Amino acid sequence: MLLSPVAERNKDDLVQVLAGLLGGHSERQLFGLELGSGSGQHVVHFAQELPFVTWQPSEISNSAQESIYAYISATKVKNVLQPVYLNVEEAWGKWAGFPRRSCDVILCINVLHFCTFNTTEGLFKGAGELLKIHGLLITYGPYAINGIISPESNVQLDGSLREKNPEWGLPDIDVLRQLAYKNALRLERMIEMPESNKCLLFRKIEL
Repeated sequence: MLLSPVAERNKDDLVQVLAGLLGGHSERQLFGLELGSGSGQHVVHFAQELPFVTWQPSEISNSAQESIYAYISATKVKNVLQPVYLNVEEAWGKWAGFPRRSCDVILCINVLHFCTFNTTEGLFKGAGELLKIHGLLITYGPYAINGIISPESNVQLDGSLREKNPEWGLPDIDVLRQLAYKNALRLERMIEMPESNKCLLFRKIEL
């Protein structure tokens, strides 16, 4: 079982956001896909607090998949499926075989600042295909706004990421809004979160 201190710190704040957004639909079972589930701490916590959602974790890393298995086993949650391999760099049709319009919610937590622009573009295209009408893509992490990054801790984070890979770095919210629009997703809300992070809520709309 891998342990992410960051996931441990933000899991309660994130589940409060999810409860507020999804709680009104608790009369039916929802299906949620998490992209880049990491250790598995988030998905089992969400499952425990939101039993009306069946969660599908996904990862490209074998060690992360094993950790997710371990968390599912340790917590004995019944509404988390076994993790699947999913690489958002691939075309959405290769995303573990999920059919079009199969997801009520897609989560992407602390992933986008580790993505190239092409990967981010593919992520929004995949979400646009997999979400049901009125479904939600929820992204969480640090962002730039109109090219401006703040506070200084996020400036330093952006710099360190770009040193590792020039194509990484904090994504700009306006760029994400435009990518979403191209895929019939509307940026509906932006929620301020602790530690200079934000939740962005993209709603799947009918064309």
